[in-house]
Amino acid sequence: MICCQFIFKPGTYDDDFHRLDQQIDQYARALPGFRKVETWTAPETGLVNAIYYFEDEASVAQLARFPQHREAKEQVYRWYEGFRIVVSEVTATYGNDRLPD
Repeated sequence: MICCQFIFKPGTYDDDFHRLDQQIDQYARALPGFRKVETWTAPETGLVNAIYYFEDEASVAQLARFPQHREAKEQVYRWYEGFRIVVSEVTATYGNDRLPD
């Protein structure tokens, strides 16, 4: 499983942001390898971590080629004060199965 984290400090959003954000999220969720998305906000810093999980690298590559995703990447400095991307391979998960998947 591949975990793609988009960690960011929100800035000012406009109509372009909301349009692209919605299109990218819908596209990602429709990919065959999409597993789930989780979003966390750190109250002490205001940083947001949007975490997308995919079955394979091919799905991540498809998302990277999505035209609206490429358009948003070109304009990222309009909407965020700062950001970091972390892509990692998940080799194991475990727990007591009391959390939703």
